[in-house]
Amino acid sequence: MEKSLCTLAAVIFLGGFLEAVLTDYTTTEVNLSLNNTSTAASVTVQLQNHSTATTTPIAAQKFHTTTVTKTTLHRKNISRESEEENNKEKEDASKTEEKKTQLDCPPLGLESLRVDDSQIRASSSQRSGLGPHRGRLNIQSGIADGDQYDGAWCAEYKDKHQWLEVDAIYLTLFTGVVLQGRNSIWSWDWVHTYKVQLSNDSVTWKTCMNGTAEAIFEGNQNPETPVLGLLPVPTVARFIRINPQTWYINGTVCLRAEILGCRVDDPDDIYSSEQDLGSNDPLDFRHHNYKEMRKLMKSVTEECPNITRVYTIGKSYSGLKLYVMEISDNPGKHELGEPEFRYVAGMHGNEALGREIVLNLMQYMCKEYKKGNQRIVRLVTDTRIHLLPSMNPDGYEEAYKKGSELAGWAEGRYSFEGIDLNSNFPDLNNIMWDAEETATDKSKVSNHYIPIPEYYTQEDAMVSPETRAVISWMQDIPFVLSANLHGGELVVTYPFDCTRDWAPQEDTPTADNAFFRWLATVYASTNLVMSNPNRRLCHYEDFQAHNNIINGGAWHTVPGSMNDFSYMHTNCFEVTVELSCDKFPHVSELPIEWENNKESLLVYMEQIHRGIKGVVRDKMTKQGITDAIIKVEDHDHDIRTAADGDYWRLLNPGEYKVVVWAEGYFPSMRRCHVGMEPRATICDFTLNKTPLQRLKEIRAKGLKIPQDLQLRLRALRLRKLRATTKVINQRREGQRRLQEARKARGV
Repeated sequence: MEKSLCTLAAVIFLGGFLEAVLTDYTTTEVNLSLNNTSTAASVTVQLQNHSTATTTPIAAQKFHTTTVTKTTLHRKNISRESEEENNKEKEDASKTEEKKTQLDCPPLGLESLRVDDSQIRASSSQRSGLGPHRGRLNIQSGIADGDQYDGAWCAEYKDKHQWLEVDAIYLTLFTGVVLQGRNSIWSWDWVHTYKVQLSNDSVTWKTCMNGTAEAIFEGNQNPETPVLGLLPVPTVARFIRINPQTWYINGTVCLRAEILGCRVDDPDDIYSSEQDLGSNDPLDFRHHNYKEMRKLMKSVTEECPNITRVYTIGKSYSGLKLYVMEISDNPGKHELGEPEFRYVAGMHGNEALGREIVLNLMQYMCKEYKKGNQRIVRLVTDTRIHLLPSMNPDGYEEAYKKGSELAGWAEGRYSFEGIDLNSNFPDLNNIMWDAEETATDKSKVSNHYIPIPEYYTQEDAMVSPETRAVISWMQDIPFVLSANLHGGELVVTYPFDCTRDWAPQEDTPTADNAFFRWLATVYASTNLVMSNPNRRLCHYEDFQAHNNIINGGAWHTVPGSMNDFSYMHTNCFEVTVELSCDKFPHVSELPIEWENNKESLLVYMEQIHRGIKGVVRDKMTKQGITDAIIKVEDHDHDIRTAADGDYWRLLNPGEYKVVVWAEGYFPSMRRCHVGMEPRATICDFTLNKTPLQRLKEIRAKGLKIPQDLQLRLRALRLRKLRATTKVINQRREGQRRLQEARKARGV
């Protein structure tokens, strides 16, 4: 009875547990004698299944490790990859690698919000905004001092009797604690050292021991860097307390935390058989570093060679390639009338969920296409899809080294050069707005395809190679719709991201505000977490009040965002999706996150088939006209045709007056109806060349001018002569009357 829980579990855990693991490391059962009162209970430890995954970076720091031999599967090389990488891949395929499988207990879910506020208690709190519910790893504070959503749990008193308690609900094999200081721009607070206490009833507590002495865990030296403290002996209990012992001398007792633990089946608990829902899709749910990402993308192309293609759009600063997976029924070619779609993830390297969801999407579409899933077949047949899982591979590799719980809020966010790619695109917004303010006729100010400013193209411009590669990619492919996947919140934002006059927050809508709101709503309303009215706030902003969508500028201004650049420099409409509160979820969370976003990813792609589309052709040659301008009445944002003359204009249901014109052609007008169904209305246009344009082309070829063109040119000259004569006569008449009036006044 008097022995601590740590000591009690040690004999059993170090004995039979490792022996069982060496036999089968997929699922391990361990019988532990847990003396709660005078009786012993038999319990089973349920561990993560790592049989198909390499360990996450945090796993390398866990308490126990077993080594298992595993042969790497041979895979064919993609012909478009470099010879050097192919040779390296062959070498890797021919070797037998030693894989280390960690007995890695996942986080309980303070950061991911799987742990409810009601499961967290504290000895005391300074105020509600610093209550125990705020003691979650990486939680962010509001910018106002004394905000009700502050950046940690802070005790009311500065003594060694303060504690933060977490109820795991079920018996749990606790293995460690991740600790962090307070997030604040006003004060510095963190815990230097702490004890860990465990209990089965929240009444009787035992301090975790290190041999014969109470274990003292090292905490933080700054507010933001997470520090992992491993229990000397993993221990089974239901409740765990963090008991601060020392703290920053000029601060108070404040902390944010995550608890690591594996659930234990308790035969006396009628709810113990309930399991968390995952995913039934047979996908590779793990965190993939650069090498593993390449292997996965290759495996998808081998499984579905007829509908997939991998290509690169450039390299990162450190030389890692920016790989894109294309999914189409005719990969490698733009098909007339088929719109181009893209998902971009990993702009911030530490926001890892988007990367994994995009990799999951590749696998899912391949498998479902092979099964004959008509929804997927339709998407693949009617849309050319491009998936860029990692725009910032350098940043991701940095975050991956630390792992899902230790990367913190910013580790790996920026590029190798320290550039935030989220604001590294040309600021075209202010160029357009400045032009509108100085123009006498605003209708003549370009509202689309605004050119990149000269300063941005200089060699010494602070533009990352990743950003340059994506811009070139945008210019090469006529994208119509896109989404940029981020993490750290649960909301969908839409342009403009940049505000006028540098306001920190201001609703700044585009000319297509209604359709952008529709796009954002489509994703948010089908996301299983965003659409849950009972979900908790991620940090301090209540986006549910806005139906989980918000104008980017109304949230916070971002000059030079990819969304704004995409809209103003190309035909592409783009939104930003903040996928989860946790930027770098633990591997155990990935199946759930896939299910949360699967329907949203698919239904958002289907929106590319709303509005109107068609081909603008030359009446005589029947050839498509490149860069013809499509103007929609009451929509002050034009688009242009692609190289083959085809175009796509995203619009909400309604009747629209559409005017098309191109240099050297007479304009053409049509009325186009857009219905409710997600199927674009076909509105083709045929343009006639102006006589002057025909004359230029004939003269350039040295040909004889046809008689019909000569007659038309004569008629035009006569019409122009009459018009100019009329203007001259009116001017002379006005001058004559002015002179007569002056004479009458005796001037």
